[in-house]
Amino acid sequence: MGLFDKLKKTKLETGLEKTRTGFFQSIVNTLTNSQIDDDLYNDLEEQLILADVGPACAVRLVDELRDTVERDHLKTGEEALKALREIIRKEISPTTDMDLSGSPAVILVVGVNGVGKTTTIAKLAALYKDLGKKVMLAAGDTFRAAASEQLETWADRAGVPLVKAGEGADPAAVIFDAVQSARARGYDMVIADTAGRLHNKKGLMDELSKISRSVRKASPEASLEVLLVLDAITGQNAISQAQEFCRAAGATGVVLTKLDGTPKGGCVIGVHEKLGLPIRFVGVGEQIDDLLFFSATDFAEALLPEVPRRDAPEAAQEGEV
Repeated sequence: MGLFDKLKKTKLETGLEKTRTGFFQSIVNTLTNSQIDDDLYNDLEEQLILADVGPACAVRLVDELRDTVERDHLKTGEEALKALREIIRKEISPTTDMDLSGSPAVILVVGVNGVGKTTTIAKLAALYKDLGKKVMLAAGDTFRAAASEQLETWADRAGVPLVKAGEGADPAAVIFDAVQSARARGYDMVIADTAGRLHNKKGLMDELSKISRSVRKASPEASLEVLLVLDAITGQNAISQAQEFCRAAGATGVVLTKLDGTPKGGCVIGVHEKLGLPIRFVGVGEQIDDLLFFSATDFAEALLPEVPRRDAPEAAQEGEV
């Protein structure tokens, strides 16, 4: 593992501190200090629900663990913990990569107001800029007062250009201009803000369909991803609120923000199950570099870390006291 990967993993572990030392610590304790029996499975199911995994998902995960224990003849709690970690890893692993192959690659960022959409856009820009990409932002939320000004502040902080228009301008036209400009100037990526509130599902579908057409018109070679931003602190409520929005927006992936602010990081598992979308990024802090590519392996290991074993010298010294 390289230095960058180690730093990223450490940042994720720090961001998940509230979750790891809360409900999931109880899960680790339950698995490592109990016999594998029906009481254990019942306790585990309850703790997963408390961790905001969601009732149906919790039942399914525990059933899968029970099947694994029986099939592989697992005997110890540590073995069951390792099995659950792998079950969760598989559950939340994306089956496809993001499509950023276009010229330019376009990412539309959608989500209800208040979830951290604007800061997420800036963090995405900073993340890809650090990877050597030429990134341009588009202020497509022209309905909310001061939305463009907020994004401009963050664009300056990230050191990337911003295409914007006046309040009330046509969002599709703003994004068209950005994509066309990016194509002409050799930029790799356009990350575009969109309205966080539209009056109904049809209005949202029509607006985003229009934006999608404008992207293709500005550059037939463009690729398009639609990332839905959700607030982890609101957990299962965020999922229920987002389902209709998600369907209307044609989202292709999820960004889960504010994971560092909740003990219920299990909502990552629930989001993946309920929305049927891959988690692409997670936010673990307020700094511009606190948005991370989502790794199912790192996440599962951070949630359910291996129980450290005491080495022999320490154990011997304790015995001598």
